[in-house]
Amino acid sequence: MPLPRGAEAMLEEAVQLVAAIGLEVVLAETVSLHKPRAGTFLGSGYVDGLAARVDEDNPPVIIVNTGLSPVQQRNLETATKCKVIDRTALILEIFGARAQTHAGRLQVELAALTFQRSRLVRSWTHLERQRGGGGFLGGPGERQIELDRRMLMDRVVRIRKELKEVERTRHLQRGNRSRGEVPTVALIGYTNAGKSTLFNRMTGADVLSKDMLFATLDPTMRAITLPSGRQVVLADTVGFISQLPTELVEAFKSTLEEVVQADLLLHVHDAASPLVAEEAGDVREVLADLGIDDEAQAERILPVMNKADLLAGDSTRAEMLGNMFEDGCFTSALTGAGVEALLQAIDSRLGAGRRLSSVTIGPTDGAARAWLFDRGEVRVTEMGDSGSETINVAMDEADWSRFRARWPGLATA
Repeated sequence: MPLPRGAEAMLEEAVQLVAAIGLEVVLAETVSLHKPRAGTFLGSGYVDGLAARVDEDNPPVIIVNTGLSPVQQRNLETATKCKVIDRTALILEIFGARAQTHAGRLQVELAALTFQRSRLVRSWTHLERQRGGGGFLGGPGERQIELDRRMLMDRVVRIRKELKEVERTRHLQRGNRSRGEVPTVALIGYTNAGKSTLFNRMTGADVLSKDMLFATLDPTMRAITLPSGRQVVLADTVGFISQLPTELVEAFKSTLEEVVQADLLLHVHDAASPLVAEEAGDVREVLADLGIDDEAQAERILPVMNKADLLAGDSTRAEMLGNMFEDGCFTSALTGAGVEALLQAIDSRLGAGRRLSSVTIGPTDGAARAWLFDRGEVRVTEMGDSGSETINVAMDEADWSRFRARWPGLATA
């Protein structure tokens, strides 16, 4: 379970979310509630005070940093006479603005339509006075709602069909990587932990990286070479956040499938964040929602304490982080410090299952020699008197099987 946050920390994160969508915050405050009200969530006295502060000439958008029911949202809008959105709608708005690829935009639209489906009644309250017939219900308002609901569901079906095709394409791409024995390493972590900056540092790519929540959404993949010479695919994925809307988790499952299928997960932490433990808990909760249980997380996660340059020689905090995240790596994506050690750590984790054997290669076996140098980690080579070469090489068992099938006459020891 994720650790609870303080009210001020939650407010600061909400302000950052608002800034990420380009809105100016003119008032931000926490509200003490003994018990949420069924009709408005907030107390009537606070709602009246909020309405009194609304500028009629330039009405603001009121953002409530929690989930609101459709009735609560409608009642707050009626009382304050301005637009009200909750945390889920705000995050959906950010995702809609950030998504660049066709697949990303489809996933955001699917999440938004799923969210709107339960709120259709809000759009047609102006028709409630037009009810006719002998009963108390029915009339144009209800017919319009049903028409909109059918149109919405038709669009949802079409989007899901398109996303199935996207998922099929990604599945084929993963299958090609699996057949080529190219491991995938995925960067995961709380939003704004510096994943995209670290990705750029490790790959030489130019992915958008800003000091902003959800600066990038669409996954980016690049091939990198580890110190052993082994090729891997590094994937930069969407950042996680506390109370991530379930609509987004469901809609982005085809994108997050890269996380589920990855051979190694680099869990990037903001080493300078005072909420590093809480943020780590939120990420683990999302991973659990994706079907990666605690045991699998322990096996596949390599902790990375990014932004280590901001610790400014704070050895006490560094020691605390080292104890909290065992076997972790300290890096600074900004300066490049610790990145080489991180690549070595990735190499060691992925090579843990490799078997070391020696192969004697004759002068005419140049293709076999090139194959070993390409697929394996060559430790030692020794030339014999007859021109033969003995190579000590570490490779995965699957690659050893391929080597024996292709060159059955070359003995391994």
